[in-house]
Amino acid sequence: MNIILFGPPGAGKGTQAQLIVKKHNYFQLSTGDLLRNEVKKNTELGNKIEKIISKGNFVSYEIVYKLIKQTVGSLRFRDRIIFDGFPRSIDQSKQLDIILKEFNQKIDIVISLFVPKEIIEKRIIGRITCDKCNLTLNEYFNKEEIKLHPCGEDNFVKRKDDNLSVVISRYDIYQKTTKPVLDFLSKNPNFHEIDGTLEIEEISAKIDAFLNV
Repeated sequence: MNIILFGPPGAGKGTQAQLIVKKHNYFQLSTGDLLRNEVKKNTELGNKIEKIISKGNFVSYEIVYKLIKQTVGSLRFRDRIIFDGFPRSIDQSKQLDIILKEFNQKIDIVISLFVPKEIIEKRIIGRITCDKCNLTLNEYFNKEEIKLHPCGEDNFVKRKDDNLSVVISRYDIYQKTTKPVLDFLSKNPNFHEIDGTLEIEEISAKIDAFLNV
């Protein structure tokens, strides 16, 4: 089954995608990764992409669609793709349907992780990392684990790259741009919204149930 996975920054979408890949042997399709991998392969298309990016320009969706088509057409990933961060518009969603139909495939499940903005803020503000073992916890949600951690409570520090204003801005943009796509895709009978504030294992179990495993 092919999956589209939605979720705002800080919702844990990446974690769930990785769990699906690990547990069920799926391929996580990120358009950014597709572009970077094509450049690394030093193909004719990859060289074209590199020139576009080096000039500070955006890669056309015609190129993105071509790379998606290559991946969808691979027997290795047939009916086992997680579309991560794509589609981002109704037009892209329609184009994805066209590509999939060409290979007798379709989107089987659409999953949206919903997390309120105030929880996202706490997840970002409260995120701390152990200087010694790099374990990341949250001072709002993991108080007991922090106190009992063998490296010591004093070794936990905030990450410099956790910029709340940037994350919240991305959250607002996500809500604004994604709502029309979600409204469109919600017509799919297998559209599911999951409470992203649940524990990782609980969310994963719900996704497993949708996958009938």
